[in-house]
This record gives sequence, structure tokens and C-alpha cells, in this order.
Amino acid sequence: MEQYPSQLLTSAVEEFSKLPGIGRKTALRLVLHLLRQEPERAIQLGESLIKLRKEIRYCKCCHNISDSDLCQICSNTKRDASIVCVVENVKEVMAIEGTKQFQGLYHVLGGLISPMDGIGPQHLQIESLVERIRQSQTEGHTPIREVILALSTTMEGDTTDFYIFRKLAPITDLKVTTLARGVSVGDEIEYADEVTLGRSLLNRTLFTDSFPHNPS
Repeated sequence: MEQYPSQLLTSAVEEFSKLPGIGRKTALRLVLHLLRQEPERAIQLGESLIKLRKEIRYCKCCHNISDSDLCQICSNTKRDASIVCVVENVKEVMAIEGTKQFQGLYHVLGGLISPMDGIGPQHLQIESLVERIRQSQTEGHTPIREVILALSTTMEGDTTDFYIFRKLAPITDLKVTTLARGVSVGDEIEYADEVTLGRSLLNRTLFTDSFPHNPS
């Protein structure tokens, strides 16, 4: 391990290097860059991160990151509340919003089913999705008519797709669709380019038509 002339520097580098994709050399460059700036810049960064961690909320409806109980998307009355796009994480919401091809709402699962990693359905926002759809069908609400499964085309993504599809099967008058396979098998949604992702949304297909055999 590299030796630094200051324990404070060492501590800062260690913290930066804990971030994903940041090695110790990059962490050192970032820390040294901050030291070359006016002290106010580092203070603003620190205060911003503390404020973010303390005050950030998750939308009580879709579980997207929010500044209030309802995120800006769920509270937007111009969005189509009859369509809900199910995604893995907040990053996928940002990716899909970037296409400007979707005007419905979202439901963020918070991950994918992955037994190898000890993640089961009970660790995700799947039951809240089912309850949200059932609640929408009661009087005074806009009924959800379509659920788009926009999960990564990986083994974990497909497993989660199947599980959700089975959970939603008993709900009548509900169409379950999935992205067109313009997003290649094995790809993660957040890395798809906006044109490909947008076309995959527009050309979505029934979930039962996306596989050779009906999973029921």
C-alpha cells in the first residue's frame, strides 16, 4: 500500500476509493484536486453530500428518489397513470426518461431476484407493486391497465420478470408487456443507448409472446 505524507490525506483517499469505479490512484487525484481548490469548494461538496444523505426520500408510490413524499413523476397529472414501467433501480428511470418516449409512471423494485446473492422477492418492492395495481382498480383511482417489465435481459432479470408475471396473472384487465428485444440478451437497461431503448419501449410486446413457451 502506498504511503502518504499525511494521515488525513490517507483517510480521505481511502474513503474516495470505496466509491464504485474509483481506484486509489484516481482517489488520490480527486483528493489532491480538492486541496488545490478554495476551501469553500470542499466545504460545499461535503455539506451537499451530508444534506443528500440526511434529507433524501423515496417516493411512497413508486420508490423513486425524491425530495418529497411523492416524486415529480408521480405527482405530474399530465403523465399517463394507466401505464406503469417496472425497473430495477433509479438509474433505469433516468435512462428511460432520457428517451422522451415514455409518459407513464414507474415502479422501482430496488434490485433483482438473485438467490446467489441472497436476494429474494421479499427483499424487493414486488408486493407493493401488486397492491398498487389492486388499489388503482378501486373507485376513485385511475386503473392501471398495462405493466411494462423493463428489466435487464440477464438471468436475474428474466427470473424477476417471470415471478412478477405470475404474481400479476390473477389480476383481470391487465396487460403485461416487455421491451422489444432491441435491447440485446444480457444487456443492462442503464447502458442501452437512448435510440435503442426508446424503440424498445415503443415496440414492446406482450410478455407471453417474448418467450418460446408460455410460462404458465
